[in-house]
Amino acid sequence: MQLESYAVILSAILFGLGALGFVFKRNIITIFMSIELMLNAVNLSFVAFSRMRALLEGQVFVFFVIVVAAAEAAVGMAIILQVARNRQSLNIERIDLLKL
Repeated sequence: MQLESYAVILSAILFGLGALGFVFKRNIITIFMSIELMLNAVNLSFVAFSRMRALLEGQVFVFFVIVVAAAEAAVGMAIILQVARNRQSLNIERIDLLKL
């Protein structure tokens, strides 16, 4: 097996773990980290497929995903901090409304 094949398998495992964390966890920080894990798994698969096909387009998409992940991290953490201040909890079941 080639190195790229292992990278694709690893990215599928990481994406699956991120999806499981997103579905089954109740802590908003864990859900946030699961989304980041899924984005990084997509980046790994983009690079692996780009290397398999000897094309640069996949690596260009990685930069766009990194930009989206950075913006999502900044906005997401701001929302999480405000929710933690207002509700005194990070349990997703207790945060059912956006109003105070």
